[in-house]
Amino acid sequence: MAATKPENEAPLPPLVRRLGWVSFFTDAATEMLYPLVPIFLTVTLGAPVAAVGVVEGLADGISTGMKAVAGYISDRVHRNRLLLTIGYTVSAFSKPVLALAPAWWFVALTRVTDRLGKAVRGVPRDVMIADAVSPEQRGRAFGLHRAMDTAGAVVGPLIAAAALLVVGPRNLRPVFLLAFIPGLATVALLTRLPRNDHVAGAGTWRGSSLPWRSRFGGYAAVLALFSLVNSSDAFLLLRAKNLGLSTIQVILAYALYNLTYALASLPAGIRADRRGRLRVFRSGLFVFALVYLGFAVAPGAWAVWPLLAVYGLYMAFTDGIGRAVVLDMVPDDVRGRAMGVTQAIMGFGVLVAGVTAGFLWDAVSPAAPFVVGAVGALAAWVLLAAVAAKPAQVA
Repeated sequence: MAATKPENEAPLPPLVRRLGWVSFFTDAATEMLYPLVPIFLTVTLGAPVAAVGVVEGLADGISTGMKAVAGYISDRVHRNRLLLTIGYTVSAFSKPVLALAPAWWFVALTRVTDRLGKAVRGVPRDVMIADAVSPEQRGRAFGLHRAMDTAGAVVGPLIAAAALLVVGPRNLRPVFLLAFIPGLATVALLTRLPRNDHVAGAGTWRGSSLPWRSRFGGYAAVLALFSLVNSSDAFLLLRAKNLGLSTIQVILAYALYNLTYALASLPAGIRADRRGRLRVFRSGLFVFALVYLGFAVAPGAWAVWPLLAVYGLYMAFTDGIGRAVVLDMVPDDVRGRAMGVTQAIMGFGVLVAGVTAGFLWDAVSPAAPFVVGAVGALAAWVLLAAVAAKPAQVA
């Protein structure tokens, strides 16, 4: 008789794989534009670097409250598929509108709309993934999802780079229109989402409170600290440009970062299931500190390539795994709220960090935001060791 596979090695359900493809096309559209937005703002529209911080900060900050609301709705009424469809559709139609931008405030408006779509869909999607798998598979399920998502983030910049070779490196608006094609593919995939084969954690609404006095509260506090120094990745791209890379080279370096992220996400998720998710997440913060320090002292353009490649490891160790860490720390009936609140905390911190980084860049030096980020990440890395010693849940 054949031996039964351990639960954490069982095949992942069709729903998880289909959601991976949805995210693949969505991120292909998003990342076609993301490395171009800071250049479009500062070169095409003539905005100051501080405007980049304001635009990205507003985009993340205004969507912050919606993440908490989406988490509450997910727990209370279980309309995850509806929220998913609304969120992805809003994002798909907002991206190509950037081609019409007459000034930086219009870019801010479209970025806010796009991020609101992401806020509406993010928590319900994560809850659907958690529902579809056993707790022992969470790291692998989120790792696969982030790998698929980030594979799209590799393809998107490459399409943008190829388009710029055709239309010219200063003609960015036609590239924004191209983002509508993968957006339509996303909407088409959403119409045929499989049902869950089984539901691992869904339950009835019990009105439970979040366990703030447990490990979850400490983890949320560390996330708040870290997010206050974790400025938008747009500043990494501006720094790459500042160090001497051309626009197309910036896009290719960004694709390299996403390639590392995509390749490392699933192995990182599997390792997190086996060795401990909080431990892997904590190692990601240390990688972040090293990369930000490297960007602060980088001697030339050549240093951008290895730094962005290693930065992909930070994302692989923290992004999907961070979601699984939250699920490990809270009861099943508050999972949506827990993920919504932690993502809202991070969104508010990113708002502050983005605005602060922009003014530090203009008033002090381009290296200053990265020094602050490295120091803050090291502090968060140290504090997480204390969090790991607390009980996971408190009744």
